[in-house]
Amino acid sequence: MKKIIALILALTMVFALAACGKKAEPEATPEPTFPFDNDSTPFDVSTLTSDDVKNVKVGFIFLHDETSTYDLNFMNAAKQACENCGVEYVIKTNVPEGQECYDKAAELVDAGCTVVFADSFGHESFMIQAAKEFPDVQFCHATGTQAHSAGLPNFHNAFATIFEGRYLGGVAAGMKLNQMIEEGKITADQAKIGYIGAYPYAEVKSGYTSFFLGARSVCPSATMEVTFTNSWFSPDLEKEAAIKLIDRGCVLLSEHADSMGAPTECESKGIPFVFYNGSAAADCPNTFIIASRINWVTFMEVMIGRVAKGETLNADWTGTLANGAVEMTELNENVAAPGTAEKLEEVKAALIAGTTKVFDTSTFTVGGKPVTTYQADVNDLGTFTPDTESIVGGEFAESVFRSAPSFDIDIDGITNIDA
Repeated sequence: MKKIIALILALTMVFALAACGKKAEPEATPEPTFPFDNDSTPFDVSTLTSDDVKNVKVGFIFLHDETSTYDLNFMNAAKQACENCGVEYVIKTNVPEGQECYDKAAELVDAGCTVVFADSFGHESFMIQAAKEFPDVQFCHATGTQAHSAGLPNFHNAFATIFEGRYLGGVAAGMKLNQMIEEGKITADQAKIGYIGAYPYAEVKSGYTSFFLGARSVCPSATMEVTFTNSWFSPDLEKEAAIKLIDRGCVLLSEHADSMGAPTECESKGIPFVFYNGSAAADCPNTFIIASRINWVTFMEVMIGRVAKGETLNADWTGTLANGAVEMTELNENVAAPGTAEKLEEVKAALIAGTTKVFDTSTFTVGGKPVTTYQADVNDLGTFTPDTESIVGGEFAESVFRSAPSFDIDIDGITNIDA
């Protein structure tokens, strides 16, 4: 009997250990499923009726005025979207990233606005303050990070996968570098790009990294140097940054800043340039290649349309290349390398199809090693604390867990000359 009992106990332990072994098996990495209420659906404005929009009034808060290419892109979109939807609107310009933003938001509410939109990263905390104060008004904010964690049903973030547009701009830049190499103007090891960033935020790092990866996809010898102005809009600082990069041997420039300071300097020096938010062909016909931009009409129609219909706005909305929210300006064929237009169409199709991934981890390294895991700051509460595994299925899942970029990895091939 004792032997039988001992045998039963032994078998029980074997099965228990086997069960424990099964529980210890690592689970497969799940595909992204937009866990933070992220959405990319457009809105069909043809479904709006006069009754839908009669009580809708939109207020807009912009960091600068028409002299900023960034703000001008928003202003044009705001006017177009409101016209498309048939709603009244009010615009406030030159609103700093401070308490003035809350004050202007409150003024817009007092003026009868049922939706208030702000366009700059530093406006966010003041928009959240206003959302708490006026729960019956919808507050929407571009480039922000906190809507999915703020817990406010009337506060929303919006952005787009502009890294796809930056990547395409980088491809155009890489094609130009190849042409310069083939024509003997530079050697392969002189294919150095200069990039002017506003601030060392994830939004800017995501942009210049995607641009670089696009360039290197066609010009493998390309390298890049980055400098920061610590200002979203400063013609003088952007011009100085361009001069510094050119003096350091950069043969092609791009930027994430909002004035014509750098493009005009490039035009005067004959340095090819890829712009942002609009074409510079009129002012820089001999150096401007192409630019990427977010078509904000797409989101603003969602914002207005859903409010008019009494529908819920998601915490985050992310426009894409596929739904037209990410666009490229017309290519300046006088400056672009031969074959660039065809190459861009090829790469664009691959991005939309998903066969090319901008942040494919097989295309970059850090310290000479591949990146297989990375905790990004996604649930941002102002502390910039890494909290979310963002390497999913062999790529960095950019603008998936929230609309705003969270890619802030310093990859090989890019040098921050201010560090």
